[in-house]
Amino acid sequence: MRVRDIDKEKLVVINAIELIVQDGFQGFSMNKLAKACNISVATLYIYYKDKDDLIKKIGAEIAIEFFTSTIENFSPDMPFEKGLWIQWQNRAAFTFKYPKKVAFFEVIKQSPHAEDILNSTTKFSDFRIIMKQFIENSLHNKELVPMQFEVFWSIAYGPLYTLLNFHNEGKSMGGKPFKLTQDMMKEAFEAAIKALKP
Repeated sequence: MRVRDIDKEKLVVINAIELIVQDGFQGFSMNKLAKACNISVATLYIYYKDKDDLIKKIGAEIAIEFFTSTIENFSPDMPFEKGLWIQWQNRAAFTFKYPKKVAFFEVIKQSPHAEDILNSTTKFSDFRIIMKQFIENSLHNKELVPMQFEVFWSIAYGPLYTLLNFHNEGKSMGGKPFKLTQDMMKEAFEAAIKALKP
């Protein structure tokens, strides 16, 4: 039996992320990946059972990284405004640091593997429990207006992700050059807070 090569495995992950971001879920294949890594297709099967297994494992690793970083220095018992700002800071920091991983995850979220990936890690269920508690505490403390969850998410995080998308593309509406700053982020955050607080 052939031995796993950690460096080669890292190369496979990097190239898989790159190709899925570039070609989409449907355009990705093990043959393309092997070619990009300059290895045989057979070598890929040392690390993964098949294409689906590869996508699920890489997706789960990224999900764990994201959920772990999102709750760094965060507690569900925090005042709503402070807790949400930490969420914005953590989500933005992860996107700045790992733009390809975030882009990969956006592609995979639209794939048939999305639920399997999220359900494969206890980090996701832990994350959901923490965020649910945060929202419940904020409602109980009358720091948050009651609303449908999807409406809450759109107002609470939609502005941030729109700005992060502009930043990653390097341009905003009409092709105007764009780079996200802390001042812009704070301005958008304050507008979101006004819509969320009683």
